[in-house]
Amino acid sequence: MTPAARPLDLATFPLRGRQLIEASAGTGKTYTLAALYVRLVPGHGDAQSGFGRPLMPPEIVVMTFTNAATQELRDRIRTRLAEAAALFAAPENDAEAGLLADEFLLALRAEYPLADLPLCARRLALAAEWMDEA
Repeated sequence: MTPAARPLDLATFPLRGRQLIEASAGTGKTYTLAALYVRLVPGHGDAQSGFGRPLMPPEIVVMTFTNAATQELRDRIRTRLAEAAALFAAPENDAEAGLLADEFLLALRAEYPLADLPLCARRLALAAEWMDEA
């Protein structure tokens, strides 16, 4: 028997094991995949929801079915990684950075100690640069 469908929480969705996300067209699948990818790079999550360590693009597999969809997904992931890197690199009181970020990225950044933000920002920036080779 298949488990009942439940709303997806980007902050706690498990990043380990096999996970299935089913959704109709136009419901935010690409946004969701990019957000989950952004969580993997700095190693976000606890023992239940996290992977256990930071990952970089060669260690992350995201699949789609057409060349056009693959290119769009790669571009959107690169964009999200760059946005996250900029937010994580911004000073804590930088109001402009906060205005440019969405609720997900702001919440993700808030889960890291201030001392960890520069390293997270660097990992996110490197991952964005690496997406051309992914």
